[in-house]
Amino acid sequence: MTNRIVFYGLFCVVGLIGHYGLYRLFLWFTGRTKNITDQALVRHCYRPAQWIILLLAARMSLPEFISADPVPLEKHLFGILLIALVAWLTVKTIYVLEEYLLSKFDVSQADNLRARKIHTQLKVLKQIVFVVTIILALGTILMTFEKVRQLGTTILASAGIIGIVVGMAAQKTIGAFIAGLQIAITQPIRIDDVVIVENEWGRIEEISLTYVVVRIWDLRRLVVPITYFIEKPFQNWTRTSADILGTVFIYTDYSVPIDVVRQQLQKILNESELWDKKVCVLQVTNTTEKAIELRALMSAADASKAWTLRCQVREKLVEFLSNKYPAALPKIRAELEPAAAPAS
Repeated sequence: MTNRIVFYGLFCVVGLIGHYGLYRLFLWFTGRTKNITDQALVRHCYRPAQWIILLLAARMSLPEFISADPVPLEKHLFGILLIALVAWLTVKTIYVLEEYLLSKFDVSQADNLRARKIHTQLKVLKQIVFVVTIILALGTILMTFEKVRQLGTTILASAGIIGIVVGMAAQKTIGAFIAGLQIAITQPIRIDDVVIVENEWGRIEEISLTYVVVRIWDLRRLVVPITYFIEKPFQNWTRTSADILGTVFIYTDYSVPIDVVRQQLQKILNESELWDKKVCVLQVTNTTEKAIELRALMSAADASKAWTLRCQVREKLVEFLSNKYPAALPKIRAELEPAAAPAS
């Protein structure tokens, strides 16, 4: 009993001294370094690393006080605490990696394809690491108990039947987990991708292990199971690049001067900051008995700019035709014949 009291007292003294020393070292290091990664490492990993060092120091420096019993309580407690602290440090290390990658790859930039790819992989893999780390830590802690270890051996003996039952019950959960891994590796979607899902235009806002959140253009959120993007077709407008083509259809009379309208389209696009100066085409794509169909094709850096550019071009072309060539607007022709003279 006396040995344990002395042990606890010395442990508290060593803990206080170590805590003060490591804290002063932490303040000195963060004051000298300006590196984002170093500061994130100290900020996130300082606490778990501090307790791991103190625990190991106390365990190595005070062995004589905890060797009286064959399996002393202190040894078991040290083991459990060490497992929990290592799991804590592992989780905090993921936060350091996240801050480092976020500082290197900014999704707010115009050309952010690689950044969105890294962000998507990081968000999915971070959640997987969290879940796996917690499960392994809890399992390892439980296995330190002799009765639980014996129970585990018994359960493993009948794991075949239990595995089948659990597999059938958790089929959708396992499918979602595997789908999350597939998306993280193959990346059919990424954070901030522009997609068409369920006939809704939006951007990928969040990717988790079980669902994906799509921010629709009117700020609604469409929550879709993650397996949707593995099992069903959808449109990804930014799969390889963000640039996109936009179309505008104008219906006019046969008398419209097409070359003049083509020149006007070029002028409208030259005056617009939304045009990326890659594609400018005006073609006659259809004819009917009443009008002809003109298709204006233009390019923009992303889907949002393309939408606004299409609206501008449509408005200005209609205004141009109304002011300069009102006779070229669609019209309905009719032939009126004089009424027959009444019979005498």
